[in-house]
Amino acid sequence: MKRTALVLAVALALAGCTSGGTDTIAAAGTEATGTVEFWHFFTGREADAVAAAVKDFETAHPKIKVVVKDSQDDGKMVQAIAGGKGPDVGLSYSTDMVGKLCASGAWRDLSPYIGRDKVDMGGYPDLVKQYTEYKGKRCAMPFLADSYGLYVNKDQLAEAGITAVPKTLAELSDAAKKLTKRSADGTIERAGFLPLFGFYENSASHWGPMVGGKWLKGDETSAIGTDPAWKELLKWQKELVDWYGYANLEKFKASLGDEFSADNAFHKGQVSMNVDGEFRAAFLKDQAPDVKFGVAPLPTLTADRYGAGYVTGNVIGVSKTAKNPEAAWELIRYLTNETKTIVGLSNTLRNIPSTKAALAAPDLQLDADFKVFVDMFNNKNSSTTPPTSSGPAYQETFAKWLEEWQAGKANESGLAEVDKQVNAVLKLGG
Repeated sequence: MKRTALVLAVALALAGCTSGGTDTIAAAGTEATGTVEFWHFFTGREADAVAAAVKDFETAHPKIKVVVKDSQDDGKMVQAIAGGKGPDVGLSYSTDMVGKLCASGAWRDLSPYIGRDKVDMGGYPDLVKQYTEYKGKRCAMPFLADSYGLYVNKDQLAEAGITAVPKTLAELSDAAKKLTKRSADGTIERAGFLPLFGFYENSASHWGPMVGGKWLKGDETSAIGTDPAWKELLKWQKELVDWYGYANLEKFKASLGDEFSADNAFHKGQVSMNVDGEFRAAFLKDQAPDVKFGVAPLPTLTADRYGAGYVTGNVIGVSKTAKNPEAAWELIRYLTNETKTIVGLSNTLRNIPSTKAALAAPDLQLDADFKVFVDMFNNKNSSTTPPTSSGPAYQETFAKWLEEWQAGKANESGLAEVDKQVNAVLKLGG
């Protein structure tokens, strides 16, 4: 699932990684043996699911021992690799890291392994293949996928007399205003929708496909400042921020619990509608089983885009410092290419399978809520953020400006400066 990366630390660490030559790999049919160190970011219930999959791998590969370290974020991983240490196998929560990981050589090119072992890349959806490579170098494989939609509190919508989930941005604003409750002094007690960028999963990247926003031009320079779609999104968002009052929203946001805790604001009924991924349903059923929720695609600017969504996922690779790359690849192949394994992980983590075979598997638990996200994942208008050698820095640059925008300290003319800053980080990354 998507987490906020320690972008500066990651960028500095990756700056110390340099691409090497082609690694020598074993001949086809050679059995991998030895110990593999595997770092991932999952904790709690999700870490248990990964541990179970790893145990199954060890049973199927008795000559390989996997040492698992959970709770490892991207910053720790890339800093360790840049220092000549780190894991054999790393699992990143951000597809936005792929361009940087590939370009820097922090993760090895997996193409020789894929070719040797005849892994059929045609078995992966095009969008998944897109976010696991950069400029023809595939240094990552997909470890399940995510799409983002709108979660609604059914009881609160019914109480407000709202009979249909909003499908357009205008409808979302209207519903948010009806659902919001304030005290006599104007303090927000419940927000129908919290429009601040940077709150949980409410980000420009997740809203981009809903308005058709373009990040880059064909020459890989910033398209943000000249694309009218972004201006439409900003106009809508700022109107809703101003209706609430920026200071009121900041005060309310400061009172809310952590996104990945039982005190999540949607769990507590403090926010009636919220942007989130398919994985939230599992958290709700585990931590807030009394909340009656519904899910739907995110509202769009125009009706023809409804049903699309932002698609991303977790990615996994072999670090350049791997002491046992053959066994590392064997673990990756098991976790990302074996249908039974992928379906099992999807059924426990409640993330979207990232192969066509697993998506069509009869034992995939495809309930009505989960199907909404799978349908968004498969929608022709769904998209992801483009990979670059600067990683997510261009998005972070825009996000920093958006903080000024929603606070009323910037206007549309500032988008020209955003383009200049984005172009600078893109050039630096290259």
